[in-house]
This record gives sequence, C-alpha cells and structure tokens, in this order.
Amino acid sequence: MLRLLDLYWTYVKISMASFGGMSMVPLLNAEMVSHGWMTEAEVGDIVAIAEMTPGPLSLNCASFVGIRVAGIWGSLFANLGVLTPSLTIAFLVAFFYERFKKSKVLGNAMYGVRPAALGMIIATMITLSMDNYIAAGALYLPSVIIAAVSLVLLLFAKLSIPLTILASALLGILLCR
Repeated sequence: MLRLLDLYWTYVKISMASFGGMSMVPLLNAEMVSHGWMTEAEVGDIVAIAEMTPGPLSLNCASFVGIRVAGIWGSLFANLGVLTPSLTIAFLVAFFYERFKKSKVLGNAMYGVRPAALGMIIATMITLSMDNYIAAGALYLPSVIIAAVSLVLLLFAKLSIPLTILASALLGILLCR
C-alpha cells in the first residue's frame, strides 16, 4: 500500500510542477530515477511509447509507469495522482472564472508562464537528446538521420504524426540492425 501511495504522491508532484506534455519529462525522469523505479534510458522509452499512443502524455506515462512499478493498482494510483491537481484547479478556476476573466494579474502571470513552459520543453529536448543521440561518447548517426527525416516529413511533406512515427520506426529497423 505504501508503494501505491508513493506512486500517487509522486504523480501529484509531477502534475503540479508541469504544464502538460513534454514539460513533465525532466521531473518524471528525476522522480523515476530517484525512486529507483527506472533508469534514464527506460524513462526515455516510456516517453516515446506514451507519445505514440493516443491520449495525454501524462496519463499514458502514469499508466505505463504505474503498471511497471505496482501492476494495475499502480496504474490506477498514478493516474489519480496525475488527475488530482488539474481537476482541483479546474474546479476552482471554473468556480471563480468571472472574477479572473478580466484580471490584469492573471494576464501578466500567463505572460510569465509561457516562456517558462518553452524553457522546460527545451530542457526536455536536451535531456532526451543526450540519451538518444550520444552512444559511447560519440554521436549516434542513425538517430540523427531518423530525426532529420522526421523533421522533413513533418515540416515540409506535412505528413501526419502517426505516419511520421511509423516511418521513423521503419527507419530504426533498417538503420539499427
């Protein structure tokens, strides 16, 4: 039971400290490694799988990590942990919406939050890049090629994200035999 409560509280902290999506990955990584539940490479794998599956990244990660750490109950407690802060805040904001709607303070706060979220995304990109593009102290060329092809497919060919992921998986199979 203690492990379930630990999973719940860990995901409450992750959810409270991130603004959704990839901004949660640095804290997820730190928490998983500090608890000894996963290595940094395993967190990278979980994030990749969670990003490929439909649904919010936070819930997908909580599901996969929870199952790994404590089975189905772990998944349930981790997901409840992810949802608790956002549901609480959403209920409070909905309750006070009319008061906050025209607030200059809220507008100024959001002006500060947007660049912070971008900084967290860049930090995530750097953290994941170290695990994915550097092997044995050298640049891992297949990863660089897959990233470049994915970038071209998304930005210039306007290929959908699921098809780009599929193309990247096929490239991984071909390049990393």
